[in-house]
Amino acid sequence: MKMLFGIRGATTVVANTQEQILAETKKLLQALFTANGIDIASPEHTLVSIIFTTTPDLNAEFPAKAARLLGLTQVPLLGCVETAVPHGLSLCIRVLIHAYLPEGTKVKHIYLNEAAQLRPDWQA
Repeated sequence: MKMLFGIRGATTVVANTQEQILAETKKLLQALFTANGIDIASPEHTLVSIIFTTTPDLNAEFPAKAARLLGLTQVPLLGCVETAVPHGLSLCIRVLIHAYLPEGTKVKHIYLNEAAQLRPDWQA
């Protein structure tokens, strides 16, 4: 039996450029899919939706475009901007994936680059 899970991840970029945003978002998505056994090449993949958020200092590209470039053309995507917090992490992209996975799955959340400091308790 499958259950609906939320899988979280985040990464940072070194610059607000289209290339950086797409490359780091693709890297994050691929790491999340691999770690959680999601085969996006399969027509029966279990993705339900993906929500992307960025810090206000990222506006050179939509991170969701990275999912389309990976071939996810039928998965609903949503992009939002995080609240600007003076002491918050900058140049950060966050992801929330909703997917059906086998009951009892222990999901693996992934935090890359400077975003690892957001959840040190989840790092291996």
